[in-house]
Amino acid sequence: MLWPQSAPPGDSPAGALRMAFMRWQCRVRQMMMREDMGRPGPGIMPDVLPAQGGDSLGQIITVMNKTGPHDKTPEMQHMVRRTNDPAARREAALKLFSEFYYQKPHEFSDMLCASFAPGSPGAAALRRAERLRLRFSAFNQRFDIPVRVWTLTENNPAWQATWWHNALFNPALSREAVILGFAPDWTGASADPAPAGAQQR
Repeated sequence: MLWPQSAPPGDSPAGALRMAFMRWQCRVRQMMMREDMGRPGPGIMPDVLPAQGGDSLGQIITVMNKTGPHDKTPEMQHMVRRTNDPAARREAALKLFSEFYYQKPHEFSDMLCASFAPGSPGAAALRRAERLRLRFSAFNQRFDIPVRVWTLTENNPAWQATWWHNALFNPALSREAVILGFAPDWTGASADPAPAGAQQR
């Protein structure tokens, strides 16, 4: 799977909820870069739940990637390759991500991605499930989003964007890392409080 090919119309309830989530995620991620030195916080670490309900399967650290002409993977590759110093890489990453990177939500794919260690049993379990729910809860806002799970291959632009993003913060990241994509079904999603125009489930 490449990037999702379509999104609900912006004036539909599902489209309104999608756009509210994308704006919220951009704010949360920019704050994380500016105030927490890029350390993952609850706003980007949803609980993973079975599609039909039940206890949390754990949390994952998600990455949100720019698409098409907005893609910044080449810049991230350059930052990783120009130095082996983890501190210098992190400093360059924080500069990129804390300034303008997250200011235009429409430049991002709504397919969230996460990386796992090679052979990760957790990743295998998520992939076998195929359909799950991601529950985000932070800063007095909650989103509950049904997703379909995809295993991404190295030639996929979403794999590349996720791997190089994470390599900026994790010098030990393996090239054999498993990267999963979580493609939302906005018609079944909900938010509390609900954004204007969004249908609740």
